[in-house]
Amino acid sequence: MKFCIFGAGGTGGVLAAYLAMAGNDVTVIARGAHLAAIREHGLTLRTNHRGTEQIKSVKACTAEDYHDVPDVLLVCVKYYNIEDAIAFAKEKMSADVLIVPVLNVFGTGGVMQEKLPEFTCLDGCIYVMGEIASPGVIYQSDKMLRVIFGYRPQQEVRLLAKAQELEQVMQQAQIRAHFSDNIIRDALQKFAFVSPAAAAGAYFNETSETFQVEGKERTMFIGLIKEVEALGKAMGITFESNLVETGLKIMDALKAGSTMSMQRDIQRGRNSEFAGLVERVVALGQEYGVAVPLYQQIADWGRKNL
Repeated sequence: MKFCIFGAGGTGGVLAAYLAMAGNDVTVIARGAHLAAIREHGLTLRTNHRGTEQIKSVKACTAEDYHDVPDVLLVCVKYYNIEDAIAFAKEKMSADVLIVPVLNVFGTGGVMQEKLPEFTCLDGCIYVMGEIASPGVIYQSDKMLRVIFGYRPQQEVRLLAKAQELEQVMQQAQIRAHFSDNIIRDALQKFAFVSPAAAAGAYFNETSETFQVEGKERTMFIGLIKEVEALGKAMGITFESNLVETGLKIMDALKAGSTMSMQRDIQRGRNSEFAGLVERVVALGQEYGVAVPLYQQIADWGRKNL
């Protein structure tokens, strides 16, 4: 398949590497030194489980310079850059392109679809630990790599064959892909790990090993998961697994020193997804009448300190 990946950071860069290594046509939309390095040397993927791979077949350009028509547009930017992705799709894509956002923030596909009614925007999510180590180099610290995507309830089912093919192509690229028949449930289940992990990690400014042992940090992490679970139940979602057990299993398997991207952005004084990963939960709690005191506590901390 032919892919355009909007955003070549920890998420988009990892996906680009795996898809290109499996023989797919991949172009990443990047900028600055990262763009220049990929153009000159290709994309380098550094991992602990498969060594270092240099993928020279990955193409790179700016949003302005992209003039191709892909089969699939994977949107892999931070939520605060979602308007850039919407503008890019509106200008550069055609109605035959399947658009799949794989962001940390719950419900991004619906946000894009509302502003791109003529296109097909699925909802999606990803489990991955990746970041830009240096220009042109992506570091995947954990072998976990899972992508889930699907149509929302009542969404018009267009480009179905392409969505089904995407699942197969990703699986062939050693990406654990799942074309979900209940993406709202599955995306919120993923959110129930990444949001609590990011929120608690930023609040305590601690890394994964602190949350792998009993203490106030692990207790907070568990409590945040339970608040997201309560929200899901208020939305009418029945989860197929125990979210606390699943979240702890993922956390306990992380490499020592691991952090979520929101926490790293805050530490570096950058723009972060705090609004989407923390404040959005508080807003959903008010909308559905669900108490989320721990999220409110972290939101109040964020307003004072960020």
